[in-house]
Amino acid sequence: MPEAGRRRRRARSLGASLVAAGLVLAGCDTDGAVAPRPSASVSPRPESAWDIAPDSLAAVGDSITRGFDACAVLADCPEVSWATGSRPEVDSLAVRLLGPDATRHSWNHAVSGARMADLAGQMERAAAHRPALVTVLMGANDACRDTVAGMTSVADFRAGFERALGTLRQASPGSRVFVAGIPDLMRLWEQGRTDPLAGRVWELGVCPTMLGDADATDPAATERRETVGRRVEDFNRVLEEVCAEDRLCRTDGGAVHDDAFGPESLSRWDRFHPSVTGQARLAEIAYRAVTARDDRADGAASPP
Repeated sequence: MPEAGRRRRRARSLGASLVAAGLVLAGCDTDGAVAPRPSASVSPRPESAWDIAPDSLAAVGDSITRGFDACAVLADCPEVSWATGSRPEVDSLAVRLLGPDATRHSWNHAVSGARMADLAGQMERAAAHRPALVTVLMGANDACRDTVAGMTSVADFRAGFERALGTLRQASPGSRVFVAGIPDLMRLWEQGRTDPLAGRVWELGVCPTMLGDADATDPAATERRETVGRRVEDFNRVLEEVCAEDRLCRTDGGAVHDDAFGPESLSRWDRFHPSVTGQARLAEIAYRAVTARDDRADGAASPP
């Protein structure tokens, strides 16, 4: 064969080899199939289970979520609820998330006076809507009893919350759950203790364990209040721990309990429940927590 012909054949053979090598390096074998990737390659990170833009919302909880004493004395006012309210000055979580559809796609199943033992029943009613998001704010009434001994135990509080989440998961397994912490009752006492009206109202039976004998600062009164404060902290820890076991649940990261609310955030009638201003503050905290981008695969958000 002439030398020129041999050179052309060698060139074609070399070119074919280079093409085949290029296909393998690119992830394909020579017949077009995808070549196996090296076993040492990093697996893709799973996407977060959290949804920062839910299209429906159900609220469960106690008098705080019902807007009790925010509009009139001794009356619920759900239209100013931080979770589902419709009043513009509150700009509730539902309004922020759902916009014009808020009233048609949100439901408030909270009950004034409710305790953690009651949450499973509320969850059952909320689950019937198959909501994309369920909000929980519960626990103040478990600490606000006639006596320190009458407070809900930490074990019973945990069991009640676990039972409530289990009830929701059975009926609506895909619902996300946002859990707001219990407010700092000790700070509430500190805000109102110098207000003569607050002291008189509190004596009518508003959270006796913390607010009873508001002027007393003797060792026994101090120990009583500190015991209640520790129980609230224990309850909040339970909420965080149980929620962390559910990949579709997140908390506020302690934001509600740590909030430095002032007198303007408290009802002018009982100096205990949130005022309209206080409800708006809760809505803001909740919105930041619910819409926080998730940097981890388990659905837990960074603190708001």
